[in-house]
Amino acid sequence: MQATSSLREPLITGGKTVADVSHDISRHVEAKPAKSWWMAFGVSLVLLIYGFYCVCYLLWNGIGAWGLNKTVGWAWDITNFVWWVGIGHAGTLISAVLLLFRQKWRMSINRAAEAMTIFAVICAATFPLVHMGRLWLGFYWALPLPNAFGSLWANFNSPLLWDVFAISTYFSVSLVFWYIGLIPDFAVIRDRAVRQGNKVRALIYNGLSFGWDGAAKTWMRYESVALILAGLSTPLVLSVHTIVSMDFATSVVPGWHTTIFPPYFVAGAIFSGFAMVLTLLIITRKVFKLEDYITIYHLELMNIIIIVTGSVVGIAYITEFFIAWYGQVPAEQYAFYNRMQGPYWWAYWSMMTCNVISPQLFWFKKIRTSIVSTFILSIIVNIGMWFERFVIIVTSLHREYLPSGWTMFHPTMYDIGEYVFTFGLFFTLFFLFAKFFPVINMAEVKSIVKSSSEKKH
Repeated sequence: MQATSSLREPLITGGKTVADVSHDISRHVEAKPAKSWWMAFGVSLVLLIYGFYCVCYLLWNGIGAWGLNKTVGWAWDITNFVWWVGIGHAGTLISAVLLLFRQKWRMSINRAAEAMTIFAVICAATFPLVHMGRLWLGFYWALPLPNAFGSLWANFNSPLLWDVFAISTYFSVSLVFWYIGLIPDFAVIRDRAVRQGNKVRALIYNGLSFGWDGAAKTWMRYESVALILAGLSTPLVLSVHTIVSMDFATSVVPGWHTTIFPPYFVAGAIFSGFAMVLTLLIITRKVFKLEDYITIYHLELMNIIIIVTGSVVGIAYITEFFIAWYGQVPAEQYAFYNRMQGPYWWAYWSMMTCNVISPQLFWFKKIRTSIVSTFILSIIVNIGMWFERFVIIVTSLHREYLPSGWTMFHPTMYDIGEYVFTFGLFFTLFFLFAKFFPVINMAEVKSIVKSSSEKKH
């Protein structure tokens, strides 16, 4: 009996050569911005300016401008903080974990995912900073420094302070990992600028590339550093959102006090992060005509990861209800009953529809390999993940132990305005990155061009 293994989908299509890779990816950096780029960039700037006005108003008048009250002390601020941190998870997973597992399909998508991680963490950081109220005194309040305000010190027993260390470490390592990967590509753009006689561009990208010479010893050190950073980044994928979940899990609030939160939050973060990567990459491949590098095969593999993580999230939802029933704690049981049938029932069922039902459509290959379906479902998933954070935070707080304290939360324009500010900031940074930096890792893609261009590999 003779068995023949099936051929894998090519990672790079179109019979590209090494020279083609340099040209196709560098051309959008060298060319003038297109009208579509200016329009999209203009919209993001409008969102950023409006959101910045709301942030300035908030800092001037205090966080009383938000819709918070004595019962719901956390709402949109912490919801959006956790949502943005979760979005940043896919970048590190694609870059570090898949690198250690030698997954070559990551090479076309890791650069954009890493950039998304950096920008998402910056957006997340704005919420706890603004929530301080008097931001200019934040160094006295948040850091363990002697101060003139009495015995006011950071509480190292608080998970909120663990967040500071976890996320700042995550951001620092991710930023270094991202920039190290950019250095060889900056050198390619520099060399092309020299040949084209563009002295200004050559000077700028020479500085950005730190004088990269492409020698064998340089490449050896580059690969060693990449592996070391990947090894450092991998535990961060698990630790960061685990520690974020402890903000809730270490409390006694019904619906929060549970040990399932750490793995549940990590799976949800990867779930939402991959959805955002898909949203951005589908737009990027179309605008910059990179269909030969970001193929349907790449999108399909990411959709498979969304199926897996979405199923894990769905199991976590079911487990929460089972434990609430099994534990026979009235307050805990009511918290989950209130989620389903209370005043915020619409948020709960939106979460279930978007996060549990919609990803299961990817079991069908026709939907999994459809660009339009993937784009729509990736947006639906992130809407669902926002509702998940809202449900966990607001519905658990607004009806806690004492009925006398029950109340409703209604966001004001300034709650919404700061959320709009982070969207404007995120897309402004991403559009600038996509225009002036290579969105695909040329150095890594060139290493697989030959095998990917062959009919059998």
